[in-house]
Amino acid sequence: QVQLVESGGGLVQPGGSLRLSCAASGFTFSNFVMSWHRQAPGKERELVATITSVGGTTNYAGSVKGRFTISRDNAKNTVYLQMNSLKPEDTAVYYCNAARFGVPLYWGQGTQVTVSS
Repeated sequence: QVQLVESGGGLVQPGGSLRLSCAASGFTFSNFVMSWHRQAPGKERELVATITSVGGTTNYAGSVKGRFTISRDNAKNTVYLQMNSLKPEDTAVYYCNAARFGVPLYWGQGTQVTVSS
């Protein structure tokens, strides 16, 4: 059974940091491109960051570049999103995704991130 389980969300003040984790099971994690997406209330889901299956090439949305870092540990079947200098506009539900051959196949259930003073 395929599972992606996100954790690490919560309430943080502006300027603070959070580290999200996404634990994968039920598929060959190292074969998949992993990504983080987010969806704010009333808005469409948007891509935040991606990391390739091997080599670890990363890409970021312009709104988070320089503040967020995506990484993965293939031995632990886990992808991470380190979020620094958080802003209120980063408030959203964050989802991880596993894609193969350009097709997003598996989604997690999401974790809420709220940035507020």
